[in-house]
Amino acid sequence: MAKESKAPVTAAVRALRAAKVPFTDHLYAYEEKGGTAVSSRELEVDEHAVVKTLIMEDEAKNPLIVLMHGDRQVSTKELARVLGVKGVSPCSPDTAQKHTGYLVGGTSPFGTRRQMPVCMEETILDLPCIYINGGKRGYLVGIDPRDVVKLLNPTLVRVAI
Repeated sequence: MAKESKAPVTAAVRALRAAKVPFTDHLYAYEEKGGTAVSSRELEVDEHAVVKTLIMEDEAKNPLIVLMHGDRQVSTKELARVLGVKGVSPCSPDTAQKHTGYLVGGTSPFGTRRQMPVCMEETILDLPCIYINGGKRGYLVGIDPRDVVKLLNPTLVRVAI
């Protein structure tokens, strides 16, 4: 008899529990470079409801977290304009791991090693439930996006393309 996979207790899970935020566990078979297309397929949910956690930095190397729909990209030019900086670009995987404590592919906005400003695509709030990384590859948590706002206090932006 196959042993049922047990949800991991990550820094993200500990942060959500400490804040008493309700969430559901969703484990799936992780595929290297599969992204939100794989997780949405495996969990049988709309890719628009799978929210990716992107670690970016401005021209002064100040890191920030960007939460974006899985089926959209970030206009870094528009994001830089909204933030009033010269430019924004993705961090290297090593730099992202240093800032967050998470491996790329398992990056959660909750329980990061270092506090960083968070930008969240405003239309994420239109969804009743989102699926966002729980701090480990192959593990998402289902959560009300309004709880994400309460917990992370993000700057709401419209930078999706």
